[in-house]
Amino acid sequence: MVELKKRLSVILESPQDTNVKLLKVCQLLDREISYYNWTGFYFKNGDKDELALGPYVGAVTDHVIIPFGKGICGQVAVSGETFVVPDVHAQDNYLSCSIDTKAEIVVPIFKDGENIGQIDIDSHSIDPFTKEDEELLNWLCEEVAKVL
Repeated sequence: MVELKKRLSVILESPQDTNVKLLKVCQLLDREISYYNWTGFYFKNGDKDELALGPYVGAVTDHVIIPFGKGICGQVAVSGETFVVPDVHAQDNYLSCSIDTKAEIVVPIFKDGENIGQIDIDSHSIDPFTKEDEELLNWLCEEVAKVL
C-alpha cells in the first residue's frame, strides 16, 4: 500500500485539472486493486441536498444525481461516516448500479469540517473490503480534500 499511496500522491500533486487528477486516481485504483470494479467520486451538488456524479471508472451508471439519504452514497452524505456493505443484497437502502455488484464501500470527503463528497467503490466480490482498504481510502479522501 505504501507504493500505491506514493503513486496516488504524485497524481494529486500534479499541476493538472482537478477532474483529470480524480479520474487518474480512479483509473489507478481500478488497475491496482482487482476487486475494485467501479470507482468514482460524488460531490455535494451546490446547495441542494443531493450528490452529483464526478469522475469515475467502470460501467455507466444511471445514478448521476443521488438525493441525500437514498442508497449507500446518500446515507454517507447524511451520516458523514464510512459505510462498508459486505453484501449489497442484504442491504435495505441500496441503489443497484449493476447486477454484478456484490459489495460497496463509501468514504466521505471532508473539507473545512464539511462533508463535501465521497469516494464510492463497488466490487463484484462478496465482502472483499478490509481494514487496509478503509485506511487507504480514508487517507485518500484526506488528500483529495487538499486539492479541492
